[in-house]
Amino acid sequence: MRLFIAEKPSVAKAIASELGQSGKGDGFIECGTDTVTWCFGHMLEQAEPDEYTPDDVPRNARGKKIWRVDELPIIPTDWMLKAKDDAKQQLAVIGKLLKEAAEIVNAADPDREGQLLVDEVLEHFRCNKPARRFWVSAQDSVSVKRGLAALKDNGTYHGWADAARARQRADWLIGMNLSRAYTLRAQRGGSRGLLTVGRVQTPTLTLVVARDREIEAFKPIPYHTIRAAIQHSGGAFLASWRAKVDQAGLDAEGRLVDTAVADALVAKVTGKPGTVAEYTQEAKKQNQPLAFALSDITLLASNKFGYSAEDVLNACQTLYETHKLTSYPRTDCAYLPESQHADSPRVLKAIQHVNPELAGLVAGADPRLKSKTWNDSKITAHHGIIPTMHNGSKAGLIERERNIYDLIVRAYLAQFYCVHEYMSTTVVVEVEDETFVATGKVVTRNGWRDVYQEVDEQDTEKDADEGGNQRLPAMQKGDGVTCKQATRKDAKTKPPARFTEGTLLRAMENIHKVVPEPEHKKMLREEDGIGTSATRASIISELKRRGFLETKGKQIIGTTLGRSMIDALPEVVKSPVLTALYERMLKGIEQGTAELAAFIAKQETFIRDQVTKANDGAVAIAGGREALPISTLYKCMACGQGLIRRPTKKADVFWWACSNFPTCKQSYPESKNPKLKGRPDYSTGRNNTHEQEQ
Repeated sequence: MRLFIAEKPSVAKAIASELGQSGKGDGFIECGTDTVTWCFGHMLEQAEPDEYTPDDVPRNARGKKIWRVDELPIIPTDWMLKAKDDAKQQLAVIGKLLKEAAEIVNAADPDREGQLLVDEVLEHFRCNKPARRFWVSAQDSVSVKRGLAALKDNGTYHGWADAARARQRADWLIGMNLSRAYTLRAQRGGSRGLLTVGRVQTPTLTLVVARDREIEAFKPIPYHTIRAAIQHSGGAFLASWRAKVDQAGLDAEGRLVDTAVADALVAKVTGKPGTVAEYTQEAKKQNQPLAFALSDITLLASNKFGYSAEDVLNACQTLYETHKLTSYPRTDCAYLPESQHADSPRVLKAIQHVNPELAGLVAGADPRLKSKTWNDSKITAHHGIIPTMHNGSKAGLIERERNIYDLIVRAYLAQFYCVHEYMSTTVVVEVEDETFVATGKVVTRNGWRDVYQEVDEQDTEKDADEGGNQRLPAMQKGDGVTCKQATRKDAKTKPPARFTEGTLLRAMENIHKVVPEPEHKKMLREEDGIGTSATRASIISELKRRGFLETKGKQIIGTTLGRSMIDALPEVVKSPVLTALYERMLKGIEQGTAELAAFIAKQETFIRDQVTKANDGAVAIAGGREALPISTLYKCMACGQGLIRRPTKKADVFWWACSNFPTCKQSYPESKNPKLKGRPDYSTGRNNTHEQEQ
């Protein structure tokens, strides 16, 4: 019997439908001589630190070992994985099927985590039977059939599993040790609360806090621009003044800041004759947009619809997994394999089936065209997100999924329209020895722009700029002109924009842009930034859940707690260079050029050093759970320690928390009885970690 182990039930069903379902059991599907079973994501998880610390460590009322400085760092010698509570039943099913199988097929998602997800299940059951790998990036019928016909040796992807394992262990070492070390350090400074430190999470928070402070410290600088209305015999146009090298009234950045000089220039040229010093025309082309990497579509959807990174990822995942309308979403690649170009007629036919309102655009698409998006040399583990050949339906899509799907469809359709062509014109005019420049653009073939309904944002910005993409009259060098009117425009420098979730994802991906050191900048430009396309959205969501980040409209900003957290941590923990180096090492493990053991040894050395530094002294954390008076009258029913009366977000509403947090996480609402106001209601006490952990 050949046993397929899918990452999730939906993938198992897709495989079974192609193999031919012949029966069904509890937790598996029979397909003739094959059997298909499934996981629910990771079925195993890293053991808690309590599993590695001595048994004589004191425990709190819930049986958890008390956090103590002298127990840090916690570094396992033999790493333990535990079955998740909600996975034990299905794990038992898989274990029984493994005993009956002659060959195993790892049918997890095509990435590091997917590879490890099934491999660790095989290791859990000590299964050494022959194993193959099913590797597809879409769940439509055609893709699944191709995957089944092209099974590979599972051992080929051993490095992928080790890279995921290395990431998993490094995250555990940093998260468990530094979170405990800095939480205890904050407690010594009088603050209370759980402070979480993460390998990627902390540098991401640093990005936002640094941007917020840059904006707050920004001081606008007033400056002037000059625009002239130029009259030529063929028509009028606008041109922008350009300063000479030795122009008076400029600041160090070349901006005109002297108002008197600006006014003198306006008076100098207004009504005066001039000459066309240069007139050039150049035919230009704009290639089709690439397909979407996850960060690309997240940025676009964030800016256009205000969606969060998690919203976009969930929509893409549902389109891929449930509706089978699009390919695998957790990709960092925007290119497409050249072999898939032959599929375009069938994909276009499926697009028309699902989107009958786009029949005109589909009819205008030429599948013979091959844009630069089709490029094997640019393909990584996955390709760009595109529509599939599945003749599905949009009936079950919610609005967010429809909007995301439409973006993906139009990007694909654009590949089969010709390039966008236009004539770019530049004219330089001299008036009273002053230089004015204008640019113009005339579209000669709209091409792939026909697929999009909106006006191009870049063109809109240029049109609004001085001397932007206007239609210029035909002229020749040496032609006479007149400056009908020059105008001084007053402006101020603007601070950088606050992050949205889309731009924060892009900043994580392009982290080299905020690193000052040339050597590090060059190295990071070659890598994929911090985090991965599969994890970045969840990292931002976790920072918000922990209260380190918050959203205001489309903007995302650091909270007081987040800022205080960043101020308390050493630079090496916050550094994007360090986390990018981790990603480079993980990639080396994936490709077989680096070893898991060597990577972990480096992490252990780093953790020991950082814990030693964290254990030295105390720090107060603002915006967290500051030290409030501990009651000597009202005690915790679980551990006997005094309670702390804390406010809620509602006016005049309080609750009571154990002062022994995080060792004891017992809490009590305040009594609603008017006669007992200001007292804890012991009758409804509970072990509620939500308020304190956030």
